[in-house]
Amino acid sequence: MTRASLADVLGPAMAGGHAVAGVVCLGWEDARAYVAAAEAEGLPIILQAGPGCRAHMPLPIIGAMFRHLAVTATVPVVTHLDHGRNAEECAAAIAEGFSSVMYDGSRLPFDENVAQTARIVALAHAAGVSCEGEIGLVGYVAGDASEGTDPAEAARFAELTGVDALAVSVGNIHLQTASGDGLDEPRLRAIEALTPVPLVIHGGSGVPMDQRTRLSRTSNICKYNIGTELRQVFGAALRDHLARDADDFDRISILGRTHDPLVAATRRILRAIGPAA
Repeated sequence: MTRASLADVLGPAMAGGHAVAGVVCLGWEDARAYVAAAEAEGLPIILQAGPGCRAHMPLPIIGAMFRHLAVTATVPVVTHLDHGRNAEECAAAIAEGFSSVMYDGSRLPFDENVAQTARIVALAHAAGVSCEGEIGLVGYVAGDASEGTDPAEAARFAELTGVDALAVSVGNIHLQTASGDGLDEPRLRAIEALTPVPLVIHGGSGVPMDQRTRLSRTSNICKYNIGTELRQVFGAALRDHLARDADDFDRISILGRTHDPLVAATRRILRAIGPAA
């Protein structure tokens, strides 16, 4: 199946009352496992290359890897640049065959964020690529504090930029290693009352699973970004294998032990936010 754009998978998700997982990839082993999980569930998936991945691996290599996984998969696979920092970075991803880019102008003043995002939306759409934007600031554990999304600003931002998806700050935080207090549902409802654009939750690992499921069915949240939760599974699988077999020195053997645990964990995530059974 050919690669899909963000619009290709989020439109049906919104219409059908479910969400799609945007999984943060750091290499071949996790990306391959995520696609295997999506195929096992018969659901689309979004492979995401964030700043950490791009610092570790050149963008052309990521693009080729994602493209191979997408075109050989039996389900729709979106190849997505996460947290693009400028137009040049987004343009480079488009040139490498990414089907979706996210421009993060959330730290900019509103008017500048709108102008820069609209420019990248136009660039992406001209190439048949989707674009996600962000309004409000999603903070980090032990890092920048969050700034909640203003519902009226979200509506203006969506209208002025033409984004295909809108990342919002409603109590979600990046890099949480355990479930937090959950999302601010009154703020979320106020946002979705003013804009019909599919909403994105960054820092999805910190959202309790039952709330993820419920809001996937009953709100305009159509994409949850999941990174930390799955990196924890990867790390635990490595530690468990090496504790059992301290003499194993072969990289392929060691990293291969992460595959089955990652597939199982990803399938649980996909089922929780996917179409109701």
